[in-house]
Amino acid sequence: MDDERPAAVWVIAGAPGSGKSTVAELLLHRLDPVPALLDKDVLFPGFVVEVLAAHDRPFGEREGPFYDEHVKVHEYAGMTAAAAQIRSFGCPVLLVAPFTNQIRQPGRWQQWVAELGGEPVHLVWVRIDAELLHHRLVARGTDRDGGKLDDFGTFLGRMSPGTPPPAPHHEIDNTGSPAELADRVDALLSGGAPGSPAGRAGRAPGPPARRRPGRGP
Repeated sequence: MDDERPAAVWVIAGAPGSGKSTVAELLLHRLDPVPALLDKDVLFPGFVVEVLAAHDRPFGEREGPFYDEHVKVHEYAGMTAAAAQIRSFGCPVLLVAPFTNQIRQPGRWQQWVAELGGEPVHLVWVRIDAELLHHRLVARGTDRDGGKLDDFGTFLGRMSPGTPPPAPHHEIDNTGSPAELADRVDALLSGGAPGSPAGRAGRAPGPPARRRPGRGP
């Protein structure tokens, strides 16, 4: 690599059902070079099912102390190690998962950035209101959301889907139409005019990503 710094990491975080995968797809169509995608829900579904079954836990238990201790810690450790290795060879990485503790616990963000291999790490936090989040979880109709919907109040308290995290981040509001969401992603990558998600929440370290020729509006 010509630059001594590793390739960039993009972290797409937010509550389950907030639209992280959609935001990730929009970014992947706009970033050049295209990052390697590491999506928790694609990488670990079989592992999660086996661990829950081995411990006689409900299939829909995807949040809470047991999940954090026996499942999530391994999911996130694997994603972190893979991202650090991939970017060390010059390939940018895009991570998709809630990453609640990493972005909300004081001091944890900088520790995680170091585990990822250091800056530049760009956090994109996806905002959604509670009513729309509940609607989307019901609409997607997957059994893995059962625990969230059974105790939605506790789930909201853990996720804080409308409260920005203390970690430096770009904010994407996903309460509008698909066209509005695409416009917000474009605004983020262009540097963020006053009032845009990037301008409102604070720029992540490093220059804005380059847009592919011929992409965007």
